Amino acid sequence: MYAGYFGLAQAPFSIAPDPRYLFMSERHREALAHLLYGVDGGGGFVLLSGEIGAGKTTICRCFLEQIPPHCRVAYIFNPKLTVAELLRTICHEFHIEVPAQGDVPTSLKIYVDALNEHLLRSHAAGQHNVLIIDEAQNLTPHVLEQLRLLTNLETSERKLLQIILIGQPELRHLLAQPELEQLAQRVIARFHLGTLNASETRQYIQHRMAVAGLQGPLPFSEAALRRVHVLARGVPRRINLLCDRALLGAYALGLRRVERAVVDKAAVEVFESVDEATPATAGGRPARRVGSLALGAVGGAVSAAALLWLWLPQTAQIPPRTDRAAVAAAAPGSVAQAAAEGTPQTHRLAEPAPSADPSTTAAGTPSATPPRADAQPPGEPAPTPGLPPADALLRSEATGLRVLGPLWGQPLRDDDPCTSAARHELQCFRTSRMTLHGLQQMDRPAVLQLHLPGPTSGWAVLTALSGDSATLHTGEQQWKVPLTALADTWRGDYATLWRTPPDQRDRPKPAQWDPAVGWLAEQLQTLQTSGLIPADATDAAARVRAFQLSQGLQGDGLAGPMTLMLLNRNAGVAEPRLATTAP
Repeated sequence: MYAGYFGLAQAPFSIAPDPRYLFMSERHREALAHLLYGVDGGGGFVLLSGEIGAGKTTICRCFLEQIPPHCRVAYIFNPKLTVAELLRTICHEFHIEVPAQGDVPTSLKIYVDALNEHLLRSHAAGQHNVLIIDEAQNLTPHVLEQLRLLTNLETSERKLLQIILIGQPELRHLLAQPELEQLAQRVIARFHLGTLNASETRQYIQHRMAVAGLQGPLPFSEAALRRVHVLARGVPRRINLLCDRALLGAYALGLRRVERAVVDKAAVEVFESVDEATPATAGGRPARRVGSLALGAVGGAVSAAALLWLWLPQTAQIPPRTDRAAVAAAAPGSVAQAAAEGTPQTHRLAEPAPSADPSTTAAGTPSATPPRADAQPPGEPAPTPGLPPADALLRSEATGLRVLGPLWGQPLRDDDPCTSAARHELQCFRTSRMTLHGLQQMDRPAVLQLHLPGPTSGWAVLTALSGDSATLHTGEQQWKVPLTALADTWRGDYATLWRTPPDQRDRPKPAQWDPAVGWLAEQLQTLQTSGLIPADATDAAARVRAFQLSQGLQGDGLAGPMTLMLLNRNAGVAEPRLATTAP
């Protein structure tokens, strides 16, 4: 739209990986050198990590263009796989034929033997085999351990398989876990791709504008360029998004040059914030933050300078996955009817006791006996052993969230259940990285996405959990699933509801007392009095950090959704809890 206005042949800041726009900073060149070194490093693992949008995929594309001709490459871009799916995918990418076993599922040994035979033949022919796994932070420890075992395939001279792991910074933390120490010791080269500095940001913008056909000077003022670097934090993808919107804004205003004010306005539209210190979330969007909140003193002094995150409504991160018509076709019988009408039928899920005053279930009112999902209400048949079949699964996450709603005492009637939930001091929480241990730690009914053999996937509602099994509801039926089977079909996709602090629905305002801040300070003080938080944690950030560490979370001192959910649990807030599966 604005290209011709600025004398360009095309839009310069598309986020598509067009090789014509490739810009290699010094960091990018160094990262590429590490990958190329790793190919001739004798096997093992090479690790490339970087922030979202930092250019890891760009580096990988350059690497594939420069890889030596004697190397054969298998590339996996969706690593949320079970061990069996991973081995099958590797064999497929290397064009390895795996002998069929009739109607019996092919065993892991058959895949490993076929891969080993292929690697030996390739080695004899003077070829190297390279396995590249993108988004590797999504790999489970179990799958990573299988990858380590694949590097045991070797001759007396070298490893037969080179594995390159590319992922976000969480990948480094994942490999630092004690159970993956053997794998970490086999990493022969590692590089963390940092962001562009101010000078490189300017060069990056200049390069893309020139490729797009710019003949004259940059249509950005010096102040605007500096502001772009600050707001985008040197992340190429964020620079693209911000510059594209800024050029569009200048065009709409009839300006021939982008000024700082236009960049700030563009940042509000793209990032929802112009706070250069706002960290990015896992999805690349900045999380909303409470800045310089006056926390006051509740049972002791609380630091007024502590910066506490509260929450980011999940609808801002993940758009609704379905419309009403799609929900209506989600499942047969009462679930489909309930979804279409906006009133889920949850006769197998116990609801919390009704209250004349909805505020009595708010986050500020502890309950000695929080409601629990009932794994087997009286008179109902026992759960069916095993995984639910494909035709029994719910076909949308939205349907599952509607089933959860009555457990919080609120039917979620909108097309987007999260929008409905927000009106009742509830928030949706979604993650794709939950673990079995995390299910137990969070201790709340949730919607899980299952991936059955083949292309089939669907959703089920987790209502109970024990040491060796989980109870899943699919609307008309319930299933008692061994945790080993759940681990093979669930890849960490998790959605649930949680209560926000009392009277808190909108984004808190800086430098202003806020009900949520007061509630948070009070809960932290109570936990400190009870001994859960050490007495030497004297300010808000230190107390949040101590609580996080006590719950097994990363101790960043920022009260995000998971921290607040666990705080609700420890404070006895009236939220549904998982039942213990029946023996």
